[in-house]
Amino acid sequence: MGQPEFEIHPSVLSGETSDIYFLRTKEILDKEGINPVVTMEVFPSRNGMFCGIREVKSLLEKALPAGSEVWALSEGESMQRKEVTLRITAPYQSFGIYETAIAGILAHCSGWATAAGECANAARGIPVISFGARHVHPLVCGIMEYAAVVGGCDSCSSVTGARLAGIAPTGTMPHALILVMGDTARATLAFDKHMPPDVPRVSLVDTFKDEAEESLIVAQAMEGRLSGVRLDTPSERGGVTADLVREVRARLDLAGYKEVKIFVSGGLDPDRIREFRENEVPVDGFGVGSYISGAKPIDFTADLHEVEGKPVAKRGRLPGITPNSRLKRII
Repeated sequence: MGQPEFEIHPSVLSGETSDIYFLRTKEILDKEGINPVVTMEVFPSRNGMFCGIREVKSLLEKALPAGSEVWALSEGESMQRKEVTLRITAPYQSFGIYETAIAGILAHCSGWATAAGECANAARGIPVISFGARHVHPLVCGIMEYAAVVGGCDSCSSVTGARLAGIAPTGTMPHALILVMGDTARATLAFDKHMPPDVPRVSLVDTFKDEAEESLIVAQAMEGRLSGVRLDTPSERGGVTADLVREVRARLDLAGYKEVKIFVSGGLDPDRIREFRENEVPVDGFGVGSYISGAKPIDFTADLHEVEGKPVAKRGRLPGITPNSRLKRII
């Protein structure tokens, strides 16, 4: 599945999402007839994973005239505090009003990707799925989950996020399906009956009965077609613990269902994932929500460093181009 280009919302293109002083600057420069070729450099406030440049590139491709140059780190590369991650050389009026949008795109996407990378590193090869779509505004959930995949998640739950990442979305059934149908095995059998064969048969087993008991009931009902079970035990019952996972694994194995995998979700973060891994808890996949979706953005700063080839800078910054051999030309 290919990766589609990001669609830039009309409010971004029009400048409505920009800080007002950039719009006023554009008006003043228009009336004064001033539009020099400038070089802008963008850098982060802390270490992390660089993400969002695909979307920024889509915006700049709509804005910049021929002959402009854009250099940047690649999507998903590590970045260091104050390292130049993006450099734009173009007439100022063509992109000046987009400084707010560019910084915001990179800030949030890099924050999400960095958090996802922390989870993936803690999981040490066990798949991590982004389940954070429900924790953010629906108009940005796809971008958040795309960033999570860039950061290291194997997949994500939202259709829009998976489309941007060029992968298939991951997820089977919610508690709502089981509650409406009144029985976990019945809901799982209905899922198996109606869903395409390429969708894994993973049953949620914490709704009505003890997780280990429910896992056996569903496995028996599915007669060898069950791919896995997901444990999402709420905090009111202590959440998903190492002992609970071990018990479910042991009971499935004793009953002859060694091929059935165990996925866990609910309040996971790198520390909990690392604890599962270090204690060799038999988990086959982790679903992570708010740790990724609620990640703190990484602030980005944009500075002009040349105007018509002349080195410039605000006080405290060095005038002229800041060398970074890691940058690649993208426009």
